[in-house]
Amino acid sequence: MKVNRYGRAEILTPDEISLLFTEGLTKPRDRALFGVCLYAAARINEACTLFYADVIGFKGVRDKLVIRSFNTKGKQDTREIDIHPRLKVYLEEYKDSAPSLNKYNPHLFPGRHGRGHIHKGSADLILREACRRLELEGVSTHSFRRTALTQMSDAGVPLRHIQAISGHRTLGALERYLGVTDKQKHSAISTLDF
Repeated sequence: MKVNRYGRAEILTPDEISLLFTEGLTKPRDRALFGVCLYAAARINEACTLFYADVIGFKGVRDKLVIRSFNTKGKQDTREIDIHPRLKVYLEEYKDSAPSLNKYNPHLFPGRHGRGHIHKGSADLILREACRRLELEGVSTHSFRRTALTQMSDAGVPLRHIQAISGHRTLGALERYLGVTDKQKHSAISTLDF
């Protein structure tokens, strides 16, 4: 995993996000997979191990996705997360591009030869290749989750709400996890009264 000098995954800029989802991640599956990481603030393993039925129902993409407790770090509580409109588009495109999806495999992102789920190492390779082509440095699979949580904090979402989405056990753990963005740096400097 690429990290910044403080040992944390880099936070993506809006330009990097746009570039990754328009030019880097070229397959509907890849946009859906990393869209889950970004728009649901999911860890890569949580996204890789999603069940089809926890995201897509008889009428199409659900309004909420479910991350089951047994797929979370530390086997935390099951989380239900609202599906962002842009994520819904990525999931619909993916569903439409793979008509045999869920025919023999319960996972949303099947593994090689349709068995099990995609491995997080395979997802990492997909992202590394996209970043190499785009000449982006410092991006890791964890950058999407960290970016989402930091953007929520920047937007003024209460930490308890962010904690419910992220699944962090304590607010202290969540606060250590959040990054300081340029927006925060500039607003902090502008509040100084000399």
